[in-house]
Amino acid sequence: MDRLETSARLMIVSDLDHTMVDHHDPENLSLLRFNALWESSYRHDSLLVFSTGRSPTLYKQLRKEKPMLSPDITIMSVGTEITYGVSMVPDEGWVEVLNQRWDRNIVVEETSKFPELKLQSETEQRPHKVSFYVDKDNAQEVTKALSEKLANRGLDVKIIYSGGMDLDILPQGAGKGQALAYLLQKFKEEGKPPKNTLVCGDSGNDAELFSIPEVHGVMVSNAQEELLQWHAENAKNIPKIIHASERCAGGIIQAIGHFGLGPNTSPRDVAETADSHLEDAGPAHEVVKFNLFYERWRRAEVEHCETYIASLKASCHPAGSFVHPSGVEQRLHESISAMKKIYGDRQGKQYRVWVDRVLPSKISSDTWLVKFVKWELLGKLI
Repeated sequence: MDRLETSARLMIVSDLDHTMVDHHDPENLSLLRFNALWESSYRHDSLLVFSTGRSPTLYKQLRKEKPMLSPDITIMSVGTEITYGVSMVPDEGWVEVLNQRWDRNIVVEETSKFPELKLQSETEQRPHKVSFYVDKDNAQEVTKALSEKLANRGLDVKIIYSGGMDLDILPQGAGKGQALAYLLQKFKEEGKPPKNTLVCGDSGNDAELFSIPEVHGVMVSNAQEELLQWHAENAKNIPKIIHASERCAGGIIQAIGHFGLGPNTSPRDVAETADSHLEDAGPAHEVVKFNLFYERWRRAEVEHCETYIASLKASCHPAGSFVHPSGVEQRLHESISAMKKIYGDRQGKQYRVWVDRVLPSKISSDTWLVKFVKWELLGKLI
């Protein structure tokens, strides 16, 4: 949260599974399109928040499997855990909020009396979350009876049913919506509330996100029946919430354009050649564009042409350098010339390149220092 000195231009708060991440897209193209857009146009002055039902263990596992960006803030375990930055520093203030009228031992004791509930894996059991599987036919009856029993024991809990099978028991003050409200209040107290916030989801445990006043919301086209039903009953006539016509991350990009929140053309959709340009391109865009061209070059999806090499060199200052994390420094022109030897070496393979945490700093009137993390996907993350 300290990365930005002023209010974020845009804060995107997105669920992961079947929202940001499309598990039915083996090429991960919609996610990669979002990645390129975010890093080229938003990372430097905006905030990316992942809000997931996954525990830290399963969240980290997903990051190993999919080409995901590094969020500024991570909300996990259905809004019961908030962490900051790459190091995932926990928010202790949020822990104190959730401890009120919560006793995990009592929850475990009472739920053991319901044979319909099947405990989820140990990784999904968290200090402020107890999770089960339950058949859809039994969910409503079990939820009602369990709520009464826990209330009689003096607990103030929230029971969330989502995905047609997942039942999570949390403190009443927890949930994706409450976690977001807590963050927004925290930003307000610091004097830098986001100028715009876009929430994105697909299932029942995302409904609370859309209930936060003044946020824009997008239900992706593949949203589940439970969320669509909630929308029909609670927010049908609210223009700030839309049902996208595109799946997953594609729907998020669509919503950015629909609400006029900023650029919504991904460089991945236009960077067919080395000299492709977008309006108002800055250093971050140039880094994204170069790496997209690098991907296409190695996949032999652009012509092996000296014109492209010359164009790349022309866009770089003759004294420009690339510094590897190992400390090895090489002139950009030399790096570009070396690309001739690897043309097409990934042709026909599942090879993708994306950059993460692209942060430019102007160090003189005509010089920029751009730090970024480069990832490559060749069948698996490398």
